[in-house]
Amino acid sequence: MELKALETSARNTWCPGCGNFAILTAFKSVLKSLVEDGTPVENVVMVAGIGCHAKIADYVNVNSFYSIHGRVAPVAQGIKIATPGLKVVGFAGDGDAYGEGLEHLLFAAKRNVDFTMFIHNNRVYGLTTGQYTPTSPLGFKGRSTPRGTQESPFNPLELLLASGASFIGRAYSGRLDSLKAIMKEAILHPGFAVVDVLQVCHTFFNAYDYYNQKVYDLTDHDPTDFDKACARVREWDYSSDARIALGTFFRKETPRFEERFDRSGMSEEDRRGRLTRMLEP
Repeated sequence: MELKALETSARNTWCPGCGNFAILTAFKSVLKSLVEDGTPVENVVMVAGIGCHAKIADYVNVNSFYSIHGRVAPVAQGIKIATPGLKVVGFAGDGDAYGEGLEHLLFAAKRNVDFTMFIHNNRVYGLTTGQYTPTSPLGFKGRSTPRGTQESPFNPLELLLASGASFIGRAYSGRLDSLKAIMKEAILHPGFAVVDVLQVCHTFFNAYDYYNQKVYDLTDHDPTDFDKACARVREWDYSSDARIALGTFFRKETPRFEERFDRSGMSEEDRRGRLTRMLEP
C-alpha cells in the first residue's frame, strides 16, 4: 500500500509547528503497516470529536465519523459493539475527552470495549484560541485565565487506570518513532486502549523546550504489574517539574465487552436495542 492512497484533497489548516502533523504522519504510517499485515483498509473507522485534533478525519482516506464535542467514546463504542469486525480508532483533544467527555471515557475503560483512543493533549483549547483545559498547568495564562488558572490539573492516566483501562500509554509528538510504535501497539491491543499524546500547540502553548528536556523512554518496567504502573503514572502530575515517562504503562488482556454481548444469548434485534439504550445520554 502506498501512503499516497491515504491522502485526501482537503487542505491542511493546522498552524505551522503544530504537533498534530506528527500524529497524522504516525497514524498514516501505522495504518499502512496494518493494511500490509492483513487488515482491510475498509474495516478501519476513525471517530473524531470537536477541536483542532478533529481535522485529522479530513486528512486520512478511511471511513470516518465526526462526533459532537466530548462524544468520541460512545460513538466508537456503538460502532464496535454493533460491528465487532471493525477496527475502531478514536481521536480526541484533552478538552474534548478529559473535560466534557470524561464520563464517557471512564465508562469505556470500565467496560473494556475493544477500541483505541488517542488523546491529542496540547493542554489548551487551541481551536477557540487559548482557554485552559483539565490538564493545563497551575497558573496557566490564557484567554479565559489572563491572571493564571487557580486550578491544578488532574492526572488523566491515573483516572483511566483506576477505571479499568486495559492498555495505557503516553507518547510525545516530538518523538515520531516512539509515537508510531505505541500507536500500533495500542491499536493491536484486544480491549480498550488509550494513549495520551503530548501534542504541542505551537501557537497557544508552545511546550517543545519543556518536553524535550523532561521526556524519557520507559525502561525496566513491567507493564503487566498494576502497582508498578500506578507508581510510574504518578511520577508526573501534569504540573510538576518531574521527568515525564513515555511508553506503555499498563497492558493486560481481560474479557472484552463485545465478548460478553456475544455470550448473552440475545437476538440481534434485542442486542441492538439494548446497545441503543445503553448509549443514550
